[in-house]
Amino acid sequence: MKSKGNGHKIARRKIITSNAEIDRAIERAKRLRQEPLAAEIEYRPGVGLDLFVLKLIDGRRRVFPREELQGLQSGTREQLARVEIVGGGTGLHWTDLDADLYVPALLRGVYGNKLWMAKIGKRGGLARTIAKKKAARANGLKGGRPRRQAAVAGD
Repeated sequence: MKSKGNGHKIARRKIITSNAEIDRAIERAKRLRQEPLAAEIEYRPGVGLDLFVLKLIDGRRRVFPREELQGLQSGTREQLARVEIVGGGTGLHWTDLDADLYVPALLRGVYGNKLWMAKIGKRGGLARTIAKKKAARANGLKGGRPRRQAAVAGD
């Protein structure tokens, strides 16, 4: 045991990694090489426009609204512009904001953790647009949302 300096001892544990765990990690890393990686990231603020443009190594570009990316809401323009590509193109890091995003997840539409994504989904569900009203009316004409089947006794 190692002493913390204040009389308390810290227990050190030896981490044992099996060959199977190492093999699985190597396979995950190989699959990651096939994922599109970030080549460049640019922040484009403006009136009614607050976007990040991500250029991938295969030449494609993806655009992401800043307000939907977890951890970037409170950043100033200068802080948001100071983004770096890390992990060989797998991540984006904002040192000033202590924020990190995983590029393969962004490309799948995952802009943060589960709670963050639920908040984004809730905002969409609360939207009151003409298109949403029309869709709800059309669904109502079809009988509305299907009812849940009652659990069968004895299951």
